[in-house]
Amino acid sequence: MNGWILGIGSVYLCTLIAAALRARKSNHSDNDFLMAGSNLGALVGCLTVAATLFSTFTLMGMPDLFRNHGIGAWIFLGVSDCALAFVALWFGVNIRRRISADDFNGFSGWLGQKYRGRHATYVYLFGIFVFLIPYVAIQIKGVSLFLNSIIPSVMPSWAWSVAIVGVILAYSELGGLKAIIFADSIQGVVLFGATIIIASSCVSYFGGIGPMFDSIESTSPALLSIPGPSGLFTYQFLIASFLAIAMIPVTQPQMGTRLIIMRDSSSLARMAVLLALFSFVLVLATLPIGLYGAALYPTSATGEFIAQVLVYDQSPIVAAVVVVGLIAAAISTADSQLFALGSELRSGISKPQYRSLALVRSAIVVFALSALVVSLVSNTNIVLLARTSFAGTALLAPMILSAVFFPKQLHRLIPLLTGLGLIAFLASIFGLTGDAVWGLRMDLLIFIVVALGTAIILMFSNHYLPDERKII
Repeated sequence: MNGWILGIGSVYLCTLIAAALRARKSNHSDNDFLMAGSNLGALVGCLTVAATLFSTFTLMGMPDLFRNHGIGAWIFLGVSDCALAFVALWFGVNIRRRISADDFNGFSGWLGQKYRGRHATYVYLFGIFVFLIPYVAIQIKGVSLFLNSIIPSVMPSWAWSVAIVGVILAYSELGGLKAIIFADSIQGVVLFGATIIIASSCVSYFGGIGPMFDSIESTSPALLSIPGPSGLFTYQFLIASFLAIAMIPVTQPQMGTRLIIMRDSSSLARMAVLLALFSFVLVLATLPIGLYGAALYPTSATGEFIAQVLVYDQSPIVAAVVVVGLIAAAISTADSQLFALGSELRSGISKPQYRSLALVRSAIVVFALSALVVSLVSNTNIVLLARTSFAGTALLAPMILSAVFFPKQLHRLIPLLTGLGLIAFLASIFGLTGDAVWGLRMDLLIFIVVALGTAIILMFSNHYLPDERKII
């Protein structure tokens, strides 16, 4: 297997280098470097959006979630991701009416213009930095632990983390967003293919889909019901998770930017349909992998289960493809988010003379090193950490959607309320407040308060609140 890993990995690395050099050659302006020429087609758009969305938790986290908590994970992941595709189309159509690709340089600067002040910019930057850096970190940590567990003789997990960050920085700095999109397209194909192959193998082990469910029902019937054996998938958890995941196109800059740089509205619509199909099939394919683990490795630790089902129970070439696919998944998600963070920092700077590409490149290095440090100390529960990241950025949605749909009724109280919501959510994460209030989960309650508060401010901003244009 190690020989196959070396061979396939070398091909993948050479492809990344070629993509970066090709992108660098075609980058004739800052806009090309930052926005990939604003000419994204439907298929490549689908693959790059999917690659930023489906990372290492696709093959490492999703099967383990099905194995431990049952089919309720389909509602958590499958239904929510299909809703995400619809929101991507809906938000993409409307944000493109407000922003042209030629004028767009980031959401942080655009929000500052819409709210006529720096407060909205600061809140947005705070929200994405606080919640996306840990998300990048868990991609790096997850795949480094996996590589260390299957090939421990090569180097320790921290060295794998350093190597992954080094590759990300190399081609991101060299080729910009175009290089990242090329890499995303490769990763999307590899991840999809590997998942389908392993899912088919798991179904074949049981002798078909029906026998698979019969086997699980005879040994672990709680896995076939909601809220599952440990009660994770309660109604509140599922509703809060649905909102958090569905709002990703609105709140996470690496997703929103890709919607804006689509070639045209027709390409955007086709991309959204392809993304829904991609998400539906990919998440569904992880279900038999998880149930296979529930049948054969019910008491194994997560790392042991993942190593067995993805590597040791597969043929050497399939196992090698999976290993390289996981590395590609970690890189594709991390590079997109790190690049987006650097671009948003540049966009948030008020004076145009300071918005240089050197700033973006330097910021990407700083954010990458920050993610590396966090990865070395972070928890390994990949899916639930990812969900926390989604829930945190979801609190930005009311502020962003207000700027899209109610540009004449915006008030600085909206960013203030959003900022307080972010702080309250962080307090709940660190245990400074309770997990629930009035019988509601804290994350769901905070989202409801921010959304309703924003709606009230929008309703009364023209009549009872002072005119901000006289204040600023």
